[in-house]
Amino acid sequence: MYTETVMDHFRNPRNVGSIENADGVGQVGNPKCGDIMKIYLKINDDIIEDVKFETFGCGSAIASSSMATELIKGKSIDDAVDLSNKAVIEALGGLPPVKVHCSVLAEQAVKSALYNYSQKTGKTIKGLENYNPEEEEDIHCQ
Repeated sequence: MYTETVMDHFRNPRNVGSIENADGVGQVGNPKCGDIMKIYLKINDDIIEDVKFETFGCGSAIASSSMATELIKGKSIDDAVDLSNKAVIEALGGLPPVKVHCSVLAEQAVKSALYNYSQKTGKTIKGLENYNPEEEEDIHCQ
């Protein structure tokens, strides 16, 4: 049902924790279903030097968060904003259809953290010009 990569990121998640005085913080999720993701970013010269996450949720949510942080660490903010849930799923080697929402939450959490960074710094991030975290689609577990 789950790939070896999903199980590895669930059992040995990368980049777990928080970053004190983070440059950007984003939190998304649905408390009703229990999947909540929080992403912390440390950015220097438009490069994500460090990224951490705290996730309350199922194994797929933890694996998706872990993989998303791995995919954006060391990348430019322009590259990170392009992270898609499909890229997270592909990097994990797939997710069961009922768990795809976890990868969507990971994508949204990264965008939310980048948006927070842009609000704090006044920097415009290409791809987030019309982004509003309040308007994010509410993702429901199945």
